[in-house]
Amino acid sequence: MAFSFKRFLPHVLILIGFVVLSLTYFSPVLQGKKIFQSDIMHYIGMAQQQKEFAEKTGEETYWTNSAFGGMPTYQLGAKYPHNYIKKLDLSLRFLPRPADYLFLYFLGFYILLLALKVDFKLAALGALAFGFSTYLIIILGVGHNSKAHAIAYMPMVLAGIILTFRKKYILGFLLTVVALGLEIVANHFQMTYYLLLLVIVLGIAYFIDAYRKKLLPHFFKSVGLLSIAAILAVGLNATNIMATQEYAKESTRGKSELTISTDGSSKEPTNGLSKDYITEYSYGFAETFNLYIPKFMGGGNTEDVGKDSETYKAYINLGASPIEALEASKNAPMYWGDQPIVEAPAYVGAVIIFLFVLGLFLVKGRLKWWLVGGTILSLLLSYGKNLDFLTNFFIDYVPLYNKFRAVTSIQVILELCIPILGIFALVRLFNDFQKDEEKLKALKYTVGITAGLALVFLLFKSILFDFEGLRDDDYIGAYGQPFINAVIEDRKALFTADTIRTLILVLLSAGTVFLFLKKKLSETLVVVVFAILILFDLVSVNRQYVNSDNFESALRVDKPYQPNAADKQILKDKGHFRVLDMSSEGQQRPGRAAYFHNSLFGYHAAKLGRYNELMEFHIYNNNMNVLNMLNTKYIIAEDQGRVFPYDNPDANGNAWFIGELKQLRDANSEIKALDSLDTKTKAVTTVSDFSSKPDIIKYQVDSTASIQLTEFKPNYLKYESTNTNDGFAVFSEIYYDQGWNAYLNGDLVPHQRVNYVLRGMEIPKGNHTIEFKFEPKVVATGSKIALASSVIFGVLLLLGIFYTFKRKSD
Repeated sequence: MAFSFKRFLPHVLILIGFVVLSLTYFSPVLQGKKIFQSDIMHYIGMAQQQKEFAEKTGEETYWTNSAFGGMPTYQLGAKYPHNYIKKLDLSLRFLPRPADYLFLYFLGFYILLLALKVDFKLAALGALAFGFSTYLIIILGVGHNSKAHAIAYMPMVLAGIILTFRKKYILGFLLTVVALGLEIVANHFQMTYYLLLLVIVLGIAYFIDAYRKKLLPHFFKSVGLLSIAAILAVGLNATNIMATQEYAKESTRGKSELTISTDGSSKEPTNGLSKDYITEYSYGFAETFNLYIPKFMGGGNTEDVGKDSETYKAYINLGASPIEALEASKNAPMYWGDQPIVEAPAYVGAVIIFLFVLGLFLVKGRLKWWLVGGTILSLLLSYGKNLDFLTNFFIDYVPLYNKFRAVTSIQVILELCIPILGIFALVRLFNDFQKDEEKLKALKYTVGITAGLALVFLLFKSILFDFEGLRDDDYIGAYGQPFINAVIEDRKALFTADTIRTLILVLLSAGTVFLFLKKKLSETLVVVVFAILILFDLVSVNRQYVNSDNFESALRVDKPYQPNAADKQILKDKGHFRVLDMSSEGQQRPGRAAYFHNSLFGYHAAKLGRYNELMEFHIYNNNMNVLNMLNTKYIIAEDQGRVFPYDNPDANGNAWFIGELKQLRDANSEIKALDSLDTKTKAVTTVSDFSSKPDIIKYQVDSTASIQLTEFKPNYLKYESTNTNDGFAVFSEIYYDQGWNAYLNGDLVPHQRVNYVLRGMEIPKGNHTIEFKFEPKVVATGSKIALASSVIFGVLLLLGIFYTFKRKSD
């Protein structure tokens, strides 16, 4: 027992160190503060209704009416039965947010390097380099929590795969199931998809190596085990995956039936996101050097350049007071790259890039090639529209690639690969596989490349670059040419300062390696020096973008919205209706209205596709017929800074009988018909069930006919109808047939989509009770699969532990 404790003590101390470091970097959490994340602020607004429902009833609703007219909650933090892998995830994230994600970064990468048989000291060093990579910290600052969550588990998945290929079959299999299960539970399928691309590159490298060494039986045995592990991991997350897959088809990620644009021009029907949308954020070729020099492209869209800057002087020359100029200089437009918005550079680190280049010369074999292959693939795909032929090939021919936007996000792969190869440069430096002469030669080449590159930039920056940004013309129009000349001078100053910074870090790194080769420094001291250099390098950049200023009181973060005068007045109305927030605050914070009301807008990357098209064609154009059919009872307006609710007396209500239902030939005709359709008396549809019926069906509606909503919850609606004739009712609720069921007097009956997004159904004459219940089969089916997978994995885990102990005792 003493031996076991001594063996694991270093790892325990390392993990404690990760906890301390995570809490130290995000120290305000120790004071009870929380990080203010803009995306999470919007999410809180979107998820408020389902949260309140769960607190009030103890039940989970899988539908919310609070945003975009209504949508499933599958991508809004829905909780599913038998999701035990989620409970494990919550246990691992025991630290206050966002320290929990930083700890997971460290932990996952540490496990990966241990799986690669790296000494624990170097594994800890690599964890620091990965965890503090600037992009991984920046996404925590803006609230891309699910992205950070998924990235954190990527190294752990690779660890399980590598252990399996190393013939650690039981451990590799079990770790892969758990790690991939945790990766999927993070619910950011774009990151998981990118991980899959890296795994394919890794698999190719292992296959070629196995072929050369005549080890193909072992390779295929490993692949078979890993395939079973992947199936189990998917099973553990069955409900989430199945619900997401089902919803994706109906969302903006799915196929659109429209072949026209809002201006009436023709467009190709899409089976995913458009190329322009996918590649809107594309990395520029020159921007590549942001990975090596933090403010190579000026940093973020807004940078604090201070009182000594040329920008500050330019504001003074324009007539600003010193205080106004200083304040404006905190948001100077320094970024001059190709992307629309950049919060901060995706800086990997000068020190770790130096080690990566050194690794190119010292590391041999399959490890080097899958890491280099992953890095190159990641970088090339991040160029997006700037490398059209490759991006178009992936969009057109690689399955699922067209479901994800912001291609620059794929750089998470290189941010994972580069530190691994950098750490292995030190592994090779410390071992005796190569002569010191070869290591010195590699060092010379590395210094020549890294330091030489920095020197070229310093000496020829004015020849190589113009430092002009995409929006400079706007600033020239607003402030004149002298202002942008001052901005360009500051961009050059940032470029120069950070290039010199990188050069110094490279020379210090090179000097450390040189002294080791000359026997002046021990291995331990080299690790300590590199830990100091990496922490200084990365943390000093990260603190410029994510620091104590990002934290606020827990109350302010947990309740980011306070009701204004308009909200308070609307909240007095206890009916079921929708609100259109046209105020400036409502436009800037689209999750705000959803926090208090059933909103027409919201903030989400995967809205229902048809509703999104309705917004583009009609809602954004304030088509009152469409607003009325959506039962928009209140419109929050603004006049000279004062917000007030406009009571819309023409809203159609919750449901109504119509006199005419017209069948149209396609989706184009249906959405265009809403331009002038009197939605109170008529409806249009393209449902194929009507193919055997007349193009126009007439219904008799008399003054006594009525249909009233008597009970409503997010997942349940009850109506009472009275009509002396057979009729057709339109309901101001979003149609979603993958879960919403209609009942007439307790009997399940069909309903259909009308007016492009709404529900409609035939109701016989007489008095009737109509109910809509959200009963998604996918949740019931997925939960059973998740339970069965959990039981199977539990049995396999016990068998694996038993077999391992038995083998050791034998």
